[in-house]
Amino acid sequence: MKFFDKNIWGELANIAPVIRQKLPIYIQLTRIDRPIGIYLLFWPTITALWIASEGLPSLSLLIVFSLGTAVMRSAGCCINDFADCKIDGKVQRTQDRPLVLKKLSKREALTCFAILSSIGFCLLLLTNMETIQLAFFAMGIIVIYPFMKRHTNLPQIILGIAFSWGILMAFTATLKNVPPEAYLLFIANVLWTVAYDTQYAMVDREYDLRVGVKSTAILFGYADRLMIGILQTSFILTLLLLATHLQFSAIFYVSVGIASLLLLYQQFLIKDRLPNACFKAFINNSWVGAVIFLGTVSNYL
Repeated sequence: MKFFDKNIWGELANIAPVIRQKLPIYIQLTRIDRPIGIYLLFWPTITALWIASEGLPSLSLLIVFSLGTAVMRSAGCCINDFADCKIDGKVQRTQDRPLVLKKLSKREALTCFAILSSIGFCLLLLTNMETIQLAFFAMGIIVIYPFMKRHTNLPQIILGIAFSWGILMAFTATLKNVPPEAYLLFIANVLWTVAYDTQYAMVDREYDLRVGVKSTAILFGYADRLMIGILQTSFILTLLLLATHLQFSAIFYVSVGIASLLLLYQQFLIKDRLPNACFKAFINNSWVGAVIFLGTVSNYL
């Protein structure tokens, strides 16, 4: 088969319109057009990388973990939509997802998940064996999370572990071990994730109750704001413990103070439990992660 064979170029020309047609749908499936999930995964992971490196990490690790967070968040969206395709059609916020509208098949969603996961694994090959071993546990958590909302009222904890696993991997990629500060940051991030994903679950609580989906928002009931406040306070206290352990400078404490004010603002937003306000509070958490990251970077300048 010759490279300049006219038949080959003809076939490619026929495929191109199909790719153009499907690309926006895959973007919707992977939520690339809604990057909040990438931010919430990226900030704590890159913060861990900075702490593990005691300053500026190597360029290769920055590339691996920056691309890795984006790729694996998108992979998680694929498996989530695969698991929830029958439920999403009954929830107002998710009625326009590709699998619900039959724009993509469940097989295509799984194929996208497999491709993105393979890309993520290829990125990990640039690290070390300790990090690769941790990644297998992460993959298991990513796969089981979407199904947990059928069996437990605490799926947010599973998500918290999934969104925090990159912290441990950042330390093993840098140090080949997991020191105490890694566990402190891991715990802090799990607490924070459960808090903001409960806000997210408050958006769909009315629909979730109808279809039988479980969440911490349903479990907490009218104690939801109190429980979110307790989780947020525990998150801040764990960060302060981390700062004390690492003997961080005053600038990090300032960043924690700013983050605390943002969390208080979120409490104001969710006070009436209105779906749009709860979603706005959820989105605001990207700023919390960014502030903590900037405080960490400033500490090492």
